[in-house]
Amino acid sequence: MTQQSFDASQSSSGATPPPGCPAHANAMPLYGPRYQENPAELYREMRRQHGPVVPVLLEGNVPAWLVIGYRELHYMLGNPQLFARDSRRWNAWDQIPPDWPLMAFVGYQPSVLFTEGAEHQRRAEAISDALAAVDQFELKARCERIADSLIDAFAGRGEVDLMREYAHRMPLVAVAGLFGMPGSETPALVRDVSAALDGGEGAAEAHQRFAATMGRLLESKRAHPGPDVPSRMLAHPAGLSDDELIQDLLLLMVAGQDPTANWIGNTLRLMLTDDRFSVNLSGGRRSVGQALNEVLWEDTPGQNSIGRWAAQGTELGGQHIRAGDALILGLAGANADPEVRTDLFSGSAGNHAHMAFGHGPHGCPHPAPELAEVIAQAAVEVLLDRLPDVTLAVAADDLVWRPSFQIRGLSTLPVTFSPS
Repeated sequence: MTQQSFDASQSSSGATPPPGCPAHANAMPLYGPRYQENPAELYREMRRQHGPVVPVLLEGNVPAWLVIGYRELHYMLGNPQLFARDSRRWNAWDQIPPDWPLMAFVGYQPSVLFTEGAEHQRRAEAISDALAAVDQFELKARCERIADSLIDAFAGRGEVDLMREYAHRMPLVAVAGLFGMPGSETPALVRDVSAALDGGEGAAEAHQRFAATMGRLLESKRAHPGPDVPSRMLAHPAGLSDDELIQDLLLLMVAGQDPTANWIGNTLRLMLTDDRFSVNLSGGRRSVGQALNEVLWEDTPGQNSIGRWAAQGTELGGQHIRAGDALILGLAGANADPEVRTDLFSGSAGNHAHMAFGHGPHGCPHPAPELAEVIAQAAVEVLLDRLPDVTLAVAADDLVWRPSFQIRGLSTLPVTFSPS
């Protein structure tokens, strides 16, 4: 079904809302410098004014609902029949220009991300089964070698931007290894995925090159299967087509790179700026695990995610949600919900009930979170072992966060250390 025909079927059923939605008269913009500087304070203000479900405006004053209540978000993600994933249901498509900045996240694609019901289960199972066969001990050893190789490139300089030369590269090289890609193709893959994620000039061309690379990879694995993710997905009983495989491999690559890179960066920032961790920088193996978990609670890389679309009119958190309304997963806001975290300053050690990886059928597929943690932990541990006196090159307050309401990540992380 095309997006236009889907929209028409929804409009004929009365899903399109009337202009001037009253609930969004006092909507809060989910963009701009205030959000970038202190999103946690903005979430608290939203909760005071609107409760757990907040009327918000996306760029271009596009209305949506931000779900920041932990229980409400848990309920929404656990009910995909009511809060569906197919974006063609959206009742605001007539307000969205083709060049809308967030189009890449809402425009329907035939990937597992937008599938529903039995079709989603079929494709998600193929991904989960392929990832479950990854040997995590072998992955850890490989990641330590990757980390050493990346550090070797700048260890003699005494200074580096850890985001650009380390955190962003580490997950891509690791995932390329899981894909069984030849080492000769990895540098070009790293450049193309980075360019596609940046969304600037040349992003579309980079995306096309990536798809072509995945197509060649599938041909190679079909002829010579190996112990890698694409080979397992090709052989899976789900019987995925080449188009489905390319879409889902692309999604795996992107989902494995940007969130994990910012998980690494945010954890390094925490350990370099918080006295609770700096005491143990030279040998605190346990502190790395604690820092990784705290970041998922307090500075989770995926702050918000578009989204879900109401399959019918309903109530959520005291708000009337109409059929076709867009809902945004307020992952960071839900993590800070005082209804479930009565003392936000008591720490999060040992508590893994955060929403960083979502929940329900469309949550991050098992065991992807475990694999991401293996990559992130190896990256942080090896760096601190190799550069034990690493320190920030700027004041902590001068670090700049990326201007994105979806991603919580640093633009740069400049550090100095003793050359080695």
